[in-house]
Amino acid sequence: MMRDMEPVEILSVIRERRSVRNYIDREVSDEAIRAIIAAGIQAPTALGLQPWQFVVVRDRDLMRRVSDYCKPILAEKIGEEARPGTEEFLAALKDPEYSIFYNAPVLVLVLGARETVSSVLDCTLCAENMMLAAWALGIGSCWIGSAALIEQNPDFRAALKIPDDHQIVAPLIFGYPAPLLPKAERREPRITWIP
Repeated sequence: MMRDMEPVEILSVIRERRSVRNYIDREVSDEAIRAIIAAGIQAPTALGLQPWQFVVVRDRDLMRRVSDYCKPILAEKIGEEARPGTEEFLAALKDPEYSIFYNAPVLVLVLGARETVSSVLDCTLCAENMMLAAWALGIGSCWIGSAALIEQNPDFRAALKIPDDHQIVAPLIFGYPAPLLPKAERREPRITWIP
């Protein structure tokens, strides 16, 4: 049902959501994760194919091993292609205590079917719905793109039960945020209007 320009809470969720990189030590319930995934699968999907699957990871030791695997690969890549603003991230990657998952209590891998042409786009839309739903529930999230490096490791693919016919599209962490700094202001959008 369409509403005639009636303000909806979703707009404030979209405005306020941010990537969270600092979490308190509190578990996220299975019920909350199910609600987040349920919101995700409401995303648009080309031809109604719904090419997604989900892996929910609570095993912190496995997450630590994945992080330790990814860090040196990332550090090498960044070292080869140093850009302004990467120095701080590079230093963090060299810290043995640093986790690419920011010590979040849960990682959800949004997997996309390899054979579905629109899989990456569909799963990306699904992931955004999930992050917005999480924020509406008071749960923080962050897309950890660098975790997709585990695609190249058969042992991790097996440990994470990723089917061969699926790929990792969106590695998302979820948890209850520690106190946050104010959100960075967004630049005004560049809009071209065609009469």
